[in-house]
Amino acid sequence: METTMSRRSGNPTRLTLVSDRTIVIEHTFDAPSALVFKAYTDRDSIPRWWGPRSLTTTVDQMDVRPGGAWRFVSRGADGAEFAFRGVYREIVPPERLVWTFEFEGAPGHVSLETVTFEEQGGKTKVTNTALYQTAGDRDAMLKSGMEGRVNETMERLDELLETMKAAGR
Repeated sequence: METTMSRRSGNPTRLTLVSDRTIVIEHTFDAPSALVFKAYTDRDSIPRWWGPRSLTTTVDQMDVRPGGAWRFVSRGADGAEFAFRGVYREIVPPERLVWTFEFEGAPGHVSLETVTFEEQGGKTKVTNTALYQTAGDRDAMLKSGMEGRVNETMERLDELLETMKAAGR
């Protein structure tokens, strides 16, 4: 199954189910790989693009090194909290990040995410491959509304990168 999600920015996000345990998300950003990598690894940037606009995200922990932990907490206007955490496994600037991902609301369901940053003529193709422990875990993620959240998150990251480019970061 392949789904191309529509984008206001004109850059489509492609979500592909490559196996019963794997989802691949691809998006090309109009920014160099070093800048996109920075947005993924800078604790001040994360709240500006992580998750839907309806939530406010704070970085509780972010130790960007192999073995370092991360934890982000998203809050709704109603006070509801959604926390996510993991451990960085591999960091190769500005080419590759590998981390574990766990929604604290469903403990024990940990996926392994590998994100690659491939620069192509000043643009960067980001490929996020998420490997789930079971087909049920993958299906639960899809049923949770993942596609809409990914679409909005990539849109927000597009906007942040435009701001970062304009500021000369």
